[in-house]
Amino acid sequence: MKIAVLKERRADERRVAATPDTVKKFVGLGVEVTVETGAGDAAHISDDDFVQAGAPIAADAAAALAATDVVLKVRRPIMADENGADELAQMHSGQVLIAMLNPLIRRSDCDAYAAAGVDAYAMELMPRISRAQSMDVLSSQANLAGYKSVLDATEEFGRALPMMMTAAGTIAPAKIFVMGAGVAGLQAIATARRLGAVVSATDVRPVAKEQVESLGASFVMVEDEESAQAETEAGYAREMSEEYKQKQAALIAETIAKQDIVICTALIPGRAAPVLVDEAMVAAMKPGSVIVDLAVENGGNCALSQMGKVIDADGVKIIGHANFPARLAVDASNLYARNLFNFLSPHIDGESGDLSFDFEDETVSGVCLTKGGAVIHPMLSAKE
Repeated sequence: MKIAVLKERRADERRVAATPDTVKKFVGLGVEVTVETGAGDAAHISDDDFVQAGAPIAADAAAALAATDVVLKVRRPIMADENGADELAQMHSGQVLIAMLNPLIRRSDCDAYAAAGVDAYAMELMPRISRAQSMDVLSSQANLAGYKSVLDATEEFGRALPMMMTAAGTIAPAKIFVMGAGVAGLQAIATARRLGAVVSATDVRPVAKEQVESLGASFVMVEDEESAQAETEAGYAREMSEEYKQKQAALIAETIAKQDIVICTALIPGRAAPVLVDEAMVAAMKPGSVIVDLAVENGGNCALSQMGKVIDADGVKIIGHANFPARLAVDASNLYARNLFNFLSPHIDGESGDLSFDFEDETVSGVCLTKGGAVIHPMLSAKE
């Protein structure tokens, strides 16, 4: 089997889908790996690093893709309807594409993969089961995003986070409110606590209360019969009723007005991010306060956030950086590359190096979008 690792071409993407460590592991399994020149530059991995690990360097994407069986990427290919070269057009029928493909939002891309004869696997659809934890790209990347969100907030915040007792007087600790207690939210809580802030958090899932409190933060939530059913079987947040949203919004508005920093992390798979912080809530915050919107790429949890920008709304800074994990490209690449290796390696023959996916394995069937020229994932079929 031959694997191609391509350079990411989106403006905000600094990660790479393989590292010298994972290249060595693939080569050890009898797999040939070719890396496009410059693929690791933004993550501080040189072409020489890949060569020393056993991967030849291709001069461009076309050369890397030639006679290749599997294509590893971080983000979905740039398509014909977007600015830039059509990356899918360079792939050929029979190739396997593995990346974060955003299929529930970019449904039309899946038809294009099928028409091109490319078997596409979307890693963000990995089932949340114990056996798949080492393959879970959402968790590995969200963990770093949650950490980075707190650091980005402190950069814009004009005060210290911890309580400080000095001869000149005492500095009160900053108050940080985290909205959404998934992987990113929990890491944001832990990071903010380590930096000495007073932290509270909210989530629609009651199970999150114990997790939040175990990290030393207080939990803010409207608890009723509906909230008891707020988590899907897959472990994601369920869309709540309008009545519940209104009650929760009233509680959140009261809480937000008292905060110095608000970190928003709430996402619903396949849908636009819910707006949790409206303009009135922003206006109620003190000048000098900061909002970090990790959901900005999916529409944003804050009504005023703008992707790729830090704006000032009457003294409140709203951070909408695109692609938070890529702001820690070295660690994000290392974790993502290991996720991909852990996904592929059980299906590689240790003697021949050939790839043969077992579709009885839910880690395979759960992420496969297209196969043999057809869209096969049930979540996508339901949208047709």
